[in-house]
Amino acid sequence: QVQLVESGGGLVQAGGSLRLSCAASGRTSDTYTMGWFRQAPGKEREFVAGIRYIDGRLYYADSVKGRFTISRDNAKNTVYLQMNSLKPEDTAVYYCAADKWGSGSPSTSAYDYWGQGTQVTVSS
Repeated sequence: QVQLVESGGGLVQAGGSLRLSCAASGRTSDTYTMGWFRQAPGKEREFVAGIRYIDGRLYYADSVKGRFTISRDNAKNTVYLQMNSLKPEDTAVYYCAADKWGSGSPSTSAYDYWGQGTQVTVSS
């Protein structure tokens, strides 16, 4: 069982930056691919970024490439999402997720554990 707790959300103006954190209850670096997803009101949850456990390969949605960076600190069992050049359309609840032995799938159904989410609001 893995518990995930996100933090770092908030209100920011367009063009600003935020860094989200996802702390895992146990060691996840050896077996869990980690992902960030987001869900805006009235929309489906969508993949944002992922980091594969086996080789550290990074994955990004086209909408955030060049602006967002995912990383992990294995010693702290924490995954981060650095978000720069934020846009109003980035406004959503952001979720951290863990996929055991994951290949880096962008599908929500591939992930076994989810955090409670953290709100990110970008004002224009």
